[in-house]
Amino acid sequence: MLAVLPFLSACNQPESPNAELFPAAGAENVNPDTHLVLTFTDSPIVGDSGMIRIYDAMSHQIVDSLDLSIPSGPTESRTYGPECDYTKIPYDYTRTHMPTNRDTRPGTPSGTAEPTPPDYQLNIIGGFTDAFHFHPIIVRDSTATIYLHNSMLDYNHSYYVTIDEGVLTLPDHSFHGISKEHNWSFKTKDSAPASTDTLIVDANGQGDFNTVQGALDFIPDFSQKQTVILIQAGDYEELVYARNKTNVKIKGAGMDRTRVHYANNEVFNPHPLTVKTNEWPGTFPSRRAAFMLDNCNDILLEDLTIATDLHGQAEGLLLNGERIALYSVHIIGSGDALQANGTIYMESCELDGGGDTILGRGSLFAYRSNFRNDGGPFSWVRNTTGNHGDVFVECTFAAPDGKKADYGRTKSNHGTAYPDAEFVVINCKVKNIIPQGWSAIGEKSSRMYEFNTCDMETGKPVDVSQRHAYSRQLDAQKDAALIADYMNPAFVLKGWQPFSYLK
Repeated sequence: MLAVLPFLSACNQPESPNAELFPAAGAENVNPDTHLVLTFTDSPIVGDSGMIRIYDAMSHQIVDSLDLSIPSGPTESRTYGPECDYTKIPYDYTRTHMPTNRDTRPGTPSGTAEPTPPDYQLNIIGGFTDAFHFHPIIVRDSTATIYLHNSMLDYNHSYYVTIDEGVLTLPDHSFHGISKEHNWSFKTKDSAPASTDTLIVDANGQGDFNTVQGALDFIPDFSQKQTVILIQAGDYEELVYARNKTNVKIKGAGMDRTRVHYANNEVFNPHPLTVKTNEWPGTFPSRRAAFMLDNCNDILLEDLTIATDLHGQAEGLLLNGERIALYSVHIIGSGDALQANGTIYMESCELDGGGDTILGRGSLFAYRSNFRNDGGPFSWVRNTTGNHGDVFVECTFAAPDGKKADYGRTKSNHGTAYPDAEFVVINCKVKNIIPQGWSAIGEKSSRMYEFNTCDMETGKPVDVSQRHAYSRQLDAQKDAALIADYMNPAFVLKGWQPFSYLK
């Protein structure tokens, strides 16, 4: 009888989960912002039912759960009624603490919005209680990454994970989920970083945080002390939203080595049914970009790529704040690839997008940066009275052969043609720009200026004889003072003189 006990015990052991797990079973010193990752030998398929649960190992209480029967987000555009308008009350960013999924129901409205319906997956990110739609599981090749709701895990806690059968399946049907008996358990780090001076983000768990969002959430609102976030080389597929952050430097390992991206757009995360976004200062915040810095001041982004993975109205990067500087940042978006509101400086940057490539109120000063789209307007600038718009010095604008692009448009939109709109190009080079330069200028009072534009391929001055009647070619002698002003970032950016690596 004793001889068969080991055999019986082995028979009662659960089958291997047939996947490499991250964090590994039994791992310690895990960052609380970790994703859960399963790597198979074949490409898994995400199911449309079943639960993923994470438990506190001491109390056996569920800490977080994901219901796969709830769709990730909408795939068709919403229909808005006439009651949808810009808020008449400036959006209130004040808060005494950052709300999270632990203490606030995702979808709780802010500002003048209605509650976000629970028809799709909802996740509070960066304290935005109206919440974002998100994908609970993303599959890339043979790897499935599970995205828990943000801010649900604590330091110095042990957890275990269960996955219902059918949540993920393999072509050979060899994966049957993960039960408690499989013991996918791990323990988080004992404590948070002792200082916010420098925070290291590493997707492999070797830094202070696994995610960019985790590092941003850790920084107090309106901090007077600078924090440097170093993002190690790697692929960071996450939706990033931060508000009320100040004095932060976010530095990657290079445009070709650090990539932060997510599949987001206006369809997947639309504005509320009754409140429009983006148009005027104080309006409801947008949720459609891959990376959003909202009501943030004195921010520096450097040496990384930021991208959206969807088309449509889909910014790679959305900025709303003062004194935000970008150096060697590659932005990839679709329509409205970059939205710039506040005072924004770009140097040695790359931007790829669709029509209306640059949206927003400005003011934007770009120096020695390259802008590309697949045809259509490069901008729809909407700066208000007393503020500068978009100014480009020694930059390039290009569309592929067979396509034609233009500097931008300010056509009539909901009763305004943006009479104060400003778009200035000085000493720039272009390829496949229409002879008119601008496709539409709605008001003669707008400032659409151009000086010394040359062809990218020949280096010769372009023919400007057919430029739009409301635009103006600046003269080297008569307009020397004005040209000098526009070449000075402080003139455009309310007196702010950002650091330049190139000057």
